[in-house]
Amino acid sequence: METNYDALIQASADELFQRMSLKEEREDVERLRAAFEFAREAHSPQRRKSGEPYIIHPVNVARIVAEELELGADPIIAAFLHDVVEDTPYTIEDIKERFGENVAFLVGVVTKEKKDKYVQSKQVDNFRQILASMQYDVRALLIKLADRLHNMRTLDSMRADKQMKIAGETDYFYAPLANRLGLYHVKTELENLSFRYRCPREYSLLERLLAEEFEAESPHIKAFTTKIENLLAAGGIKARTEVRYRKPYSIWMKMHAKGCDFAHVDTKYYVRVVYQTVEPWSEKDTSLRIYSILTDAFKERPGSVSNYIDAPKENGYQSFQVKLLSEKGKWEELHISSERMVRNGRLGCAAERTDENIQAWLDKFNEVLKEMADPEEGMDFMEGVTSSFYYDDIMVFTPKGKCIILPKGATALDFAFEIHTNIGLHAHYARINGKLCSVKTVLRRGDCVEIGTSETAEPQQEWLDHVLTYKARKYISSYVSHKAKSCFVRCPNCHPLPGDEVIGFKNPDGSIQVHKRNCQTAIRLASQHGDSIVAVNFEDECSCLYPVRISVRAIDRYHLLSDLVDCITEQLRLSMIGLRTETADNIGVCTIDFAVHSMTELEKAMSSIGAIPGVDEVQRIDIE
Repeated sequence: METNYDALIQASADELFQRMSLKEEREDVERLRAAFEFAREAHSPQRRKSGEPYIIHPVNVARIVAEELELGADPIIAAFLHDVVEDTPYTIEDIKERFGENVAFLVGVVTKEKKDKYVQSKQVDNFRQILASMQYDVRALLIKLADRLHNMRTLDSMRADKQMKIAGETDYFYAPLANRLGLYHVKTELENLSFRYRCPREYSLLERLLAEEFEAESPHIKAFTTKIENLLAAGGIKARTEVRYRKPYSIWMKMHAKGCDFAHVDTKYYVRVVYQTVEPWSEKDTSLRIYSILTDAFKERPGSVSNYIDAPKENGYQSFQVKLLSEKGKWEELHISSERMVRNGRLGCAAERTDENIQAWLDKFNEVLKEMADPEEGMDFMEGVTSSFYYDDIMVFTPKGKCIILPKGATALDFAFEIHTNIGLHAHYARINGKLCSVKTVLRRGDCVEIGTSETAEPQQEWLDHVLTYKARKYISSYVSHKAKSCFVRCPNCHPLPGDEVIGFKNPDGSIQVHKRNCQTAIRLASQHGDSIVAVNFEDECSCLYPVRISVRAIDRYHLLSDLVDCITEQLRLSMIGLRTETADNIGVCTIDFAVHSMTELEKAMSSIGAIPGVDEVQRIDIE
């Protein structure tokens, strides 16, 4: 029997109009009808890959925008029209004339620009265009996410290669974006649909195992949730429970993170306790009351409490979490939330709220986008974007109590750059919860962090291995790339200094490797590759420091080490790296590592050390 698509499409649209008539003005509902008719006429010759009339897609996108994201008339109209300019002869001016400037802007943002030449690639340029819209209206992003969500829900009809392309984009860009916007349900569905098409066998296996797990655990879970509901009812709290099984993609990620199989994933589901919405100032009190009632009846797992009410995640998620020991002897994860928290967790930034955390994130993300609009040389646009889309975040604090949100795994260096660029560029050490630490130290949720700076401290190439945020990576990369680079490469065996008698060998990449003239490696190279010998002018560069090592032999006495350190660091103003001592029969031998600019500076240092009372011999020795 042939499907009556016209009747199905009309019925779906009418259902949307009926829903919107309950909350929108009559004039806006008529605009919705007009947008639907306009889109249907514009797309009338077109078919989807499945053979269905193309208008099915805009109608479903509009319904997602209206029903799942709960947006108003203009975004829904834009959803109806989002492919008109891209796929039909109509223009943005036509949209503007019929439906207004606001709708035209939203349609323009989600319309892929056609170019003869793309800055990086067609996909990346489209991502850049989408993100740029956030500076003006976040609703454009939401329409694009709705578009992508419906495309993923109907991906079966596409070729395998197209499925992989679209699924890859979704997993890499759209799902993390949804998460950052607080649209957890959209993020979860996009991840799973992407996983389904990227890894169909693994997806099917995990889906089957989860179904079997649910069937086996249902009686136990039912008994546990029933007891919770009875306890809360007895305590005068109106609440319901929901069992939320994690999706195949989430389970797969946990398996890989922990290196375990399905049976040993310990959090396949969680129980959500949802109490009726109360006055905002009572939500924390109600959550703590529920926590108190439940921990009177169940044992609490030590250290399992997470208070995301006082400290929401950066995407706006709020709840009070704890793990309780069920009568089956199993730790059960509970999320205690109000109806408001659940709704805001579903709608994310589209929810009507004055939540400072969300607004702060929107402002911060706009800053990131502005920085990425003209990226520094060597910085990849998508690298910057994805580093700003981190899934898990931690909240740390300055000594004055200012909250700083960073990705999980961030270091004190990331924190320093978040505070101020100059603090990051000159970060010397950190105090974490009062303890002196390296700036490379990984931070944990709740840490209080203070950064110590030094004018002589500067970013190093290896700092890039110890930062996660886009801002830190951008400024470190920029500093390192613009720092004057020497064309010389020092021999790793003889470690020559400016002022040494040296010889150079030209490498295939054009750089010159410099050796001391008595270096055994240089002697070997000269005998085998004599034609590559070049004259070198290995001079002192004020910006370059070279590590050196000396051996000091002296009569042991009181304050000898103090005098040595004082001579190097205070009198000569050199940076000391390491000190090792051995003393036997009143004779001390000290091995000292420090950095100099040239041979002249080293000779001055050795002369000054040699003048210290008790010092008998000072020698430069090779660094292994």
